[in-house]
Amino acid sequence: MPTSIHPTAIVEEGARLGAGCQIHAYAIVRRWATLGDEVVVHPFAVLGGDPQDLKFDGVSPSYVRVGARTRIRENVTINRGTHRGSVTAVGEDCLLMAGSHVAHDCTVGNGVVIANDVLLAGHVTVGDHAVLGGGAGFHQFIRVGERTIVSGGSRMSMDIPPFTMAAERSEMIGLNLVGLKRSGFSRDAIREIKKAYRAVYGRLANRREAAAAALSSGGFETAAARRFLEFFSSGTRGFVRCRQEAASEERGE
Repeated sequence: MPTSIHPTAIVEEGARLGAGCQIHAYAIVRRWATLGDEVVVHPFAVLGGDPQDLKFDGVSPSYVRVGARTRIRENVTINRGTHRGSVTAVGEDCLLMAGSHVAHDCTVGNGVVIANDVLLAGHVTVGDHAVLGGGAGFHQFIRVGERTIVSGGSRMSMDIPPFTMAAERSEMIGLNLVGLKRSGFSRDAIREIKKAYRAVYGRLANRREAAAAALSSGGFETAAARRFLEFFSSGTRGFVRCRQEAASEERGE
């Protein structure tokens, strides 16, 4: 299928479109944007706009890259990076629903669903196949692990480990077991992910230290469980808390 551009859309000189893209009425693709094959951009979306960052100098070249077959609905904005040569990247086979915003220097993995009015601040990283519920907001520099589910209307200011569910104000709900089964994870992988989760969240402890101890024990053979534990070795924002911990903090205990 050939690429189609509606007469009222704006595709600036320098923008790069793959084969079979569809650019709908009144969409804007700035010269800083590169789209993979079969990307669909719906009306009034803006791809490659300037970052909303006071440090941006207004002239440095920076970019937006969108992977193949990603669908970008109405009024979505994806801003280019802040610094010279920096990139805001959205992976393949994603769905960005109406009104969502991907700020400068974000990295969104493959197969991610970003629901209506989700707001990603700068430098947010979202892992493959995550699902972000409508109206959720994400603080700059946080990491959202692969195959996570975040409830609509949530406020996230801490890192969310892979394969989990989070809600409200940076609260851990538990493992995304239904999602893991539907995605074809083996029984052994799910069993080890449960074991890894209990090692980190089963008691009050320093998350990084608990994950490092579990990983060094050598008791995890599946790659998925090791990825869960390795997630805790990096990041700067801390990690989502169990509901009991969050409630205690609210009460000042």
